[in-house]
Amino acid sequence: MFETLLTKIFPKKKPSSEKKYVARIKEMVTVSHVSQETPKIRVVFMGTPELAATLLQALLTKHYNIVGVVTKKDQPASPKREITQSPVKKLALEKNLPLLQPEKIDEAVSEQLRAWKPDLIMVAAYGKILPQAVLDIPGFGCLNFHPSLLPQWRGAAPIQNALLSGATETGVTLMLMDRGMDTGDILKQVVVPIAPEDTNPTLTEKLVIAGTDLLLATIPLWVERRIAPQKQDGTRATLCQMIERSDGHIIWTDDAESIYNRYRALLPWPGVFTYWKKKDELLRLKILALSYQKQNPQTMNPLGQVFEIGEKIGVQTTTGIIFLEEVQLEGKGPMPIHEFILGNETLIGSNLE
Repeated sequence: MFETLLTKIFPKKKPSSEKKYVARIKEMVTVSHVSQETPKIRVVFMGTPELAATLLQALLTKHYNIVGVVTKKDQPASPKREITQSPVKKLALEKNLPLLQPEKIDEAVSEQLRAWKPDLIMVAAYGKILPQAVLDIPGFGCLNFHPSLLPQWRGAAPIQNALLSGATETGVTLMLMDRGMDTGDILKQVVVPIAPEDTNPTLTEKLVIAGTDLLLATIPLWVERRIAPQKQDGTRATLCQMIERSDGHIIWTDDAESIYNRYRALLPWPGVFTYWKKKDELLRLKILALSYQKQNPQTMNPLGQVFEIGEKIGVQTTTGIIFLEEVQLEGKGPMPIHEFILGNETLIGSNLE
């Protein structure tokens, strides 16, 4: 099972430096003791995005008895503000599962959850805090799938925060929920390495692969009372920065590596952007693809200035260079940078803001 998992995460031949992750995964997830049979328990699933839908599908594939699904209400999707269903809702409807989409978890919702008589409530990126009245319902408690190595990166957006920080590893924690924000006791964890080229989507995929394996290995052990929950060390806790649209604005006084980390953390939303003054008009320029080098050129340019460096188009930062590869001017379509330059020659030599 571990080699299958690692093959999915590292499809190419693994360098020797990654062997430590195999050992650490084997140490942290004791799959050999997992019951071969799926526990005969009633499960309520609570989640919203694609990550959660993938986990729900894994439980269904293993024939868990999903007696109800809770997801957030349908949301308008930009730019046309059309109402869209969450991935979890779509899967629940496809599988004809009982579904709730409450505005808030009030007493009426708690009563419905009690009526489903769950033995276990599984939560993954649901997006709401559960009150004590709900936490007390299932005999096996409420388990939460959190994509970080708690107590690191408590709160929303742990994947983006790991990338923003330039971390070289993160992971998945299965936790017994309490009333705090990701403060509950830890059941199991798995470490996942972060490659330098990883972005939010690719790292999410790695975490889902590793986390699905962890989840399916852990639930039977938990039901069989073979796991002793471990308290978190609150002195080591870190909190997530909330991600807002304005966070995508590149500050050229940052160093190139930090800007690159921001780019890969904020894909696909909100993405990164800068402002370019074309003639007398300040235009928003999205940067859809970029790379970087840590070193400055021999002759350093003014911060934020666009210049040619060999066959590449660079932007000067405090330390290092950002190379523009694909851009999109507001109101226009995406373009490779060299095609963009053909119709916008004045970008070269300009200072981005």
